[in-house]
Amino acid sequence: MNDVEFTLEGLNPKQKALCDIMWSFEEFTEVEAFMATLPKRERIECEGLIQMMRMAVVEQCYDGIQNTQAADQVIDKIRKL
Repeated sequence: MNDVEFTLEGLNPKQKALCDIMWSFEEFTEVEAFMATLPKRERIECEGLIQMMRMAVVEQCYDGIQNTQAADQVIDKIRKL
């Protein structure tokens, strides 16, 4: 699997610490177990940070992808259905 590298901009020190902790785990079940130990406010904050991480990964995956003529032709066919 490819290495994933991205930076979440604008995080405060607490959010950075939470991200570092969550990123250190090998399995998402470990992240969930960690979050279960937190007060509700911090759990919600972690959920938001996870969503930001997911969006950053998706953005990284699609960075540099360009439309091709073949893809445009398929999209045009679908639109005409």
